[in-house]
This record gives sequence, C-alpha cells and structure tokens, in this order.
Amino acid sequence: MSAGTFPYRLVATDLDGTLLRADDTVSQRTRDALAAATAAGAAHIVVTGRAVPWTRHILDDLGYQGLAVCGQGAQVYHAGEHRLLTSVTLDRQLAGLALSKIEAEVGPLLLAASRDGLDGDVLIGDGYRAQEGPLPYVPMREPSDLWAAPLNKVYIQHPTLGDDELAAVARETVGSLVDVVMAGAGIVEILPLGLSKATGLSLAARRLGLRAADTIAFGDMPNDIPMFGWAAHGVAMANAHDELKAVAHEVTASNDDDGIAVVLEHLLAGA
Repeated sequence: MSAGTFPYRLVATDLDGTLLRADDTVSQRTRDALAAATAAGAAHIVVTGRAVPWTRHILDDLGYQGLAVCGQGAQVYHAGEHRLLTSVTLDRQLAGLALSKIEAEVGPLLLAASRDGLDGDVLIGDGYRAQEGPLPYVPMREPSDLWAAPLNKVYIQHPTLGDDELAAVARETVGSLVDVVMAGAGIVEILPLGLSKATGLSLAARRLGLRAADTIAFGDMPNDIPMFGWAAHGVAMANAHDELKAVAHEVTASNDDDGIAVVLEHLLAGA
C-alpha cells in the first residue's frame, strides 16, 4: 500500500461491532491498514459510545496516541496524554423526569448509569442485564446512588420490550427532553438533548483543523447515524443494524472479516 494516495484526511471508527472483532481484539490486518492510512496523511479518531474508563485500555493496547470521542460524543479524550479535553454531562433532574415519563408509558425500567470523568464508575441497578466481560461496574446499593454524582448517560432496559421498541417508545415520549439512542444489543441510552457522535466528532476534528468533508466514518449501530450524516462518506459493516445500512454510502465486510481494512486497502490502492 503506497502512501500519498489516500483521499480522506480523517478516518472515524466506532469500536464495538466495527473496529473490534467479536473477541474484543483488533486484527493485525486492520491495524496495518489504519497505519497505512495515517502514513498517507490521515488522522484516525475512535468514536465510541463507551465512556473513557471503558475505552482507555483498548486505546492503550493499540498504542493509540490521538484524540478519541467517547460517551456517545460527551467526551473528547487525548489518549496520548490520558487527559479529558471536553466533557458534557446529563442534567440529572431532566433525566429523572424523562425516566418517570417513560415508565408511565411502559412500566418499571431496569437502570444503569455512567458517571462522568476519567475514572467514572458504571453503576448497575437490580435486574439490569450487564454484558459479560472484563468491563468493570459497581452495583447500585439503593436508587439514590443513581443521582449521587454527575453522569454522562443513563442506560435503560425493559423486562419484555426489545431494544428497538423501547428506544422508539422512549424517543416518542421524551424526545423533546433528552436524546435516546440504541447503541447495541441491550444498550438503549438516555443522553443530553442534541448530543451525538457527530457533535463530539466535529469538536475533535476542529481541534485537528479537519472538516466533515475530509472524513470517512465506519459504524454498525443506529447511534452511528448522526456520524454518517456529518461525514462525507459513511461505511456500514456487514453486521450493522438495518437502520444504519439504510443511510450508509456503502456496506463493507463484517467486523470479524476486517471490513475496515477492506475499504481502506481499496482506497489506498487508488482503486
């Protein structure tokens, strides 16, 4: 792959289901393709729904030194300096009102929350189905724990409703108060109104002197839709949600089949 032929100055990649394979690793082929793109003059920015504490170890393993957008756009993080550059928090009073309105429609919710900051805990309430794996969380001892410190998001689940249905009902019920996104299996999130991966990515790009027109973005879930709307070119993984595929400029191979590398190699070859 020759340097100097790459048509974009910024490569934005989601993590889960996109850059990461099912085993939470990044293949050597994808690492090499990203290295070739950066050698050709492009910046790489990770854009993830994970807050910094759940992202930092992955970036460190990659030897990633640049900016990352975390927490669905709430946080711009300098990986090389281990420093939080910007942070947006969720109004807790507004979030409580939103939860009560959703519960009035669908009944009791199962709750979790991500606290703000470089070392913010993820709190898990009774019955909330946390994903198994190495990501740390703290059980909520009582409901008031949810509101005891600044938050960047609240996670909601329902005992019987599926993710898409819950997200749709929540968006219809409280969409004028907060933003609601579906970010993965079992992951429906309440965010500050107007916050998205696009807002966080635009802030990070501006710090690098880059624009939407310079950007190719990769993703797999509906929370990536605003990022695709902002970027010049949006690429959905083969394993992506149908809502994202519907707005993507193209669909590549799956995350387990090096979908990012497939596209980057093609572009670097000047094809």
